[in-house]
Amino acid sequence: MCGVFGIVGHYSPQKARDALKKLSHRGRDFCGIVERERLFLAHQRLSITDVHPRSHQPMERAGILVSFNGEIYNHAELRKRLAVSEWESDSDTEVLLRAYEAWGIGCLEYLEGMFAFALIDGEKLYLARDRFGKKPLFYHQSQEHFAFASEIKALRPFLGSVRMNEDALASYLSFLAPTPPHTFFQGIEKLEGGEWLCYEKGRITKRRYYNLLAVPSSAITDSAQAGERIEEALHRSLRLRLPSEVPAAALLSGGIDSAMICAIAASQGTKLPVFTLGYDEYGAYDERKNARATARHLGLEHTEVVISRHDFDDHLDELLDHMDEPLNDPAALPLYLLMKQIASEGYKVVLSGEGSDELFLGYRQYFEYLDIENAASLHHKNWLKKYFHSHFSMNREWEWYKRIFDDTLLFRTSGEKFTDLQQNLLLRRNVRDNESLRFLAPYCEIFEQSAHTHPAQWYSYIDLKLFVGEHFLAKLDRVSMAHTIEARTPFLDHTLAETALSIDPCLRIGEGKTKTLLKDVARRYLSDEILHRKKKGFSNPYMEWLIASGRIDLIRKVNAKTGLFHPEMVDKYIEMARRGRFKQHVWGLYVLSHWIRRELL
Repeated sequence: MCGVFGIVGHYSPQKARDALKKLSHRGRDFCGIVERERLFLAHQRLSITDVHPRSHQPMERAGILVSFNGEIYNHAELRKRLAVSEWESDSDTEVLLRAYEAWGIGCLEYLEGMFAFALIDGEKLYLARDRFGKKPLFYHQSQEHFAFASEIKALRPFLGSVRMNEDALASYLSFLAPTPPHTFFQGIEKLEGGEWLCYEKGRITKRRYYNLLAVPSSAITDSAQAGERIEEALHRSLRLRLPSEVPAAALLSGGIDSAMICAIAASQGTKLPVFTLGYDEYGAYDERKNARATARHLGLEHTEVVISRHDFDDHLDELLDHMDEPLNDPAALPLYLLMKQIASEGYKVVLSGEGSDELFLGYRQYFEYLDIENAASLHHKNWLKKYFHSHFSMNREWEWYKRIFDDTLLFRTSGEKFTDLQQNLLLRRNVRDNESLRFLAPYCEIFEQSAHTHPAQWYSYIDLKLFVGEHFLAKLDRVSMAHTIEARTPFLDHTLAETALSIDPCLRIGEGKTKTLLKDVARRYLSDEILHRKKKGFSNPYMEWLIASGRIDLIRKVNAKTGLFHPEMVDKYIEMARRGRFKQHVWGLYVLSHWIRRELL
């Protein structure tokens, strides 16, 4: 895993090098730079595949230059397909260059893995990201140049001044993270997962090269066949992602996602050492006991990492600086500290379970939404519509039913936090009902043009694009790369995802219980005790610590200077958070306030 940075056009060599230094944490093994007239291309390398210096980057072949962040898991298979007589290295970077020579930018369709790269071919600069957006890529265009980087911090020095992008703010409040192409910095945008960009002679062209919904609907209608296909795809995904040249570990919670990753790896002959988080004073959040039992069942070496309020106070500012912009995920700090421990023990690769809940309907609220969808078919619902319009409630269930009776889109990602009506009460500007739907419009159009019609397919698709792609994966990249660790996500294998979305939605839903299909497969690997545990998620005592530390007052202090929110609503949210309600709403306001203080005040 690595850091990509470059400038096409006029640049200052010293300023470019200073910006590059801000990415040093992404790859401490080597820093490569190509400096030419009107071109600066650089690479911070974390050596995973072919650790030999011959695979350092930027890599050049036949006049084509590349700086590549990530892993192409099927590079060995592509070597055979390309039938090159003589290779110069064992790296996947060379495979990428040869694939581009053979197929042009269409080579993206042949690559399996997680990646973001910059490739220069004559006057053309291509930027590309993997199908699910596991690896980030940001860009900034000015009259003098076009700059790009793996993290925003390397592009910020090229802004004349910092101004907040209002679309980023709106989509962040709605969906936990800015939606593509927005970032919080006016003048800096991000490429979307499954998309490539071409910059040539001052013009930008963007294309979507991957669409998960291109798979047929209900191609698999037999539950036994569905289980066989899922198991086969999981095994293939793990085989591709288990590294052979560097030490690897896995995250282990009390749930079945991480347990299945470890179980299948073990069945293939690799017993991954596992790491679990714990909180001594907060048993409700602690999963060490369950994780310990899973590790014992699978025969794995198990390390428990305990964090405290002291750790929270010492590292929160450090974490939020690494994130570059607001991201509303309270699990970011515990995961950041866990990655720090894993890195200190010498591991370069860690496997994590993102994507399973979205593929296999692992959230209870999916089934609540499916039940509520049925209310749309009521023949006599006008009186209910009038009732909901005249009896406002801040609770999300009120909003769900109102949407059904208004015949508007019900499910707007599992990460929806501030509804439009909540934003209208909070912000000192008018927010129209359903205003946030503009951020979902491109995805709605793709879904409507696909062969899929069942609401469960929409739930999985939009969650994979936004809740996972822009929220979970953004967090995972920042907290792992802050400690020079490559995080791999076996459930986010496109063959596995396409298999899941090809299964009849009725089979995916089953009897209305979470992860029916995955649990059917898991019974061959895990005990009933593991399979039937109550889901906790990656929860932690963030609000207790935020209140106890006094940091929560930052929200009021920043708002007093900006006037962004109505003070009485800020007070109301904070008071409700003290009582255990709307906690993530308030965490989102705190993270936002921290960024505003750092960048704008």
